[in-house]
Amino acid sequence: MLIGDVARRSGVSARMLRHYDSLGLVRPTGRTDAGYREYSSEDIRRIFHIESLRSLGLSLREVRRALDDPGFTPSELVDDLIRQTRERIAGETELLTRLRRIGAAEPAGWEDVLQIVALLQALGSKSAGERQRAALSSVEEVPVPVEALVEAALSETDPNVAGALRWALAQSGDGGLALLAEGLRSPVAEVRKRAVQSIAEIPSGEATALLQDALANPDIVVRRYAALALGVRGVADAVPTLIDMVLEGTNDVDAADALSALAGRPALADQIATRLVDCLAHGTVESSARRRLAQALADIPGITASRALADLSHDEDRAVALTAAYILGIRNAR
Repeated sequence: MLIGDVARRSGVSARMLRHYDSLGLVRPTGRTDAGYREYSSEDIRRIFHIESLRSLGLSLREVRRALDDPGFTPSELVDDLIRQTRERIAGETELLTRLRRIGAAEPAGWEDVLQIVALLQALGSKSAGERQRAALSSVEEVPVPVEALVEAALSETDPNVAGALRWALAQSGDGGLALLAEGLRSPVAEVRKRAVQSIAEIPSGEATALLQDALANPDIVVRRYAALALGVRGVADAVPTLIDMVLEGTNDVDAADALSALAGRPALADQIATRLVDCLAHGTVESSARRRLAQALADIPGITASRALADLSHDEDRAVALTAAYILGIRNAR
């Protein structure tokens, strides 16, 4: 079969067949009287083998080795091809993500595109200072897509940069809440914590609803951050978790402040005081916990809190008694 016929039947161009010949990959078995290449059925079978291996991503050098080296084993080469393919897919996926984010920002011109690209690159910089500047400038300059801000906020380890990213997210409104809600379900504890911290800084009703849902999250850290944020927002559902935090000594000062803010509502003041007193009724409460409860009662208005402090001023533990007496003295002087 002549080279033109082989090209038509195999789909391999005559130019490529000549290239294969020059490399010694497929040498035509014969020649016609006029000197034209003449391919046998075995030659054509080898061409199809070459094309099959090339479709897997093998180079021509690797194809030749696979076909001609009797000691060649494909497993190592296939593993290497898998690795290369994964790297290529990861690179293409990263490019696609970047393009989507640029499109989402709706740039007005190429100058905007260049600014967005620069900010996205800065958010992924190894320099914490550069990442922080990018987070802050994302609000003042061309807006960075909220998806990029959320991704950066959920992965950021530097506390200063994380704070700047949370601020930037808060300025963007509710756009990132759906992605942050997904972060609350992450299998990684640090991601869940960063997600609830970010939601806590968004002052919207939708964010408050997410925080209320987070009070039932299996992760106790998420529940605690949600309770602190809800306490400041005046949501009574946070009270049980805040009292547990006081008892356990976990962010107890912040929890007591949140309880105090909630107690500013007369309908809640007595309820909070009663719950704190109920904790004291258990004889198993340690002296350190009783002292924290006394401190938490300090800014809870009403007779219930005052009576509890009067009782604690006679506590068997001197530190607890002195703390309660001091607080009671301040309350009486008001």
